[in-house]
Amino acid sequence: MGHTERSAVGEVRRELREFLRDSSDEERTEAAELLVSELVTNALIHTRHGAVVTATATPARLRVEVQDFASEDLPAPYVPNADDGTHGRGLILVRSLADAWGVEAQALGKVVWFELHGGRS
Repeated sequence: MGHTERSAVGEVRRELREFLRDSSDEERTEAAELLVSELVTNALIHTRHGAVVTATATPARLRVEVQDFASEDLPAPYVPNADDGTHGRGLILVRSLADAWGVEAQALGKVVWFELHGGRS
């Protein structure tokens, strides 16, 4: 992943934090930033075709979608070997922290999404 792509992950995190500034508590915002980082990084590393991030928030739910444009198999979490370093833990992290998550095939590519429930009243 090149420098431009790495900086895109930080930009997405900042934009999501700004989007959630008045509608989410700090814990949910931090979780959302971490999870969107994982999904965007996966899209950039595994597809090399870029990605589009969409976030929608209500008082009860935050949903973030990362759409890529590569026609390949849908991702699935797996248990990495102990000597894998940090590779392979992204979707396990998403599964652990998100209230819901999934993958939807599109005509071109796929959407990987997560939801976090709760927020400021």
